[in-house]
Amino acid sequence: MSYNYNKNLVSASQNLRKNMTPEEKTIWYQLLKRLPYTVNRQKLIGNYIVDFYIAEKRTVIEIDGVQHKTKENEEKDKQRDAELNDLDIKVLRYTNKAVNMIFNKICDDILMKLGMTVNELKPVKSGKR
Repeated sequence: MSYNYNKNLVSASQNLRKNMTPEEKTIWYQLLKRLPYTVNRQKLIGNYIVDFYIAEKRTVIEIDGVQHKTKENEEKDKQRDAELNDLDIKVLRYTNKAVNMIFNKICDDILMKLGMTVNELKPVKSGKR
């Protein structure tokens, strides 16, 4: 499904895609690229840029840094999640710390919420990322 988006965010989205955080790269290369679905990075939906979007599953995956822990940003995230939920999009949020500390549990949780098992992942490609 295609969503309207704020065209003023296109360049920011492209920049974020080119400059993913280490935690986003970890999730992307070790899990999300192996899903049997198309996964969009830094996808524009409405007035938001979401970290990862799986249209077939109507699911957003957010990898949050420490800036999301402020009261103001927690409120913004709640509002954003509510607006995405209104579009029938599920939002899964994980912290950078969790990605770094309990990566396998994060992967298991994502797969469970997508209704998948590790056996359904595409094989890891060797070589350059």
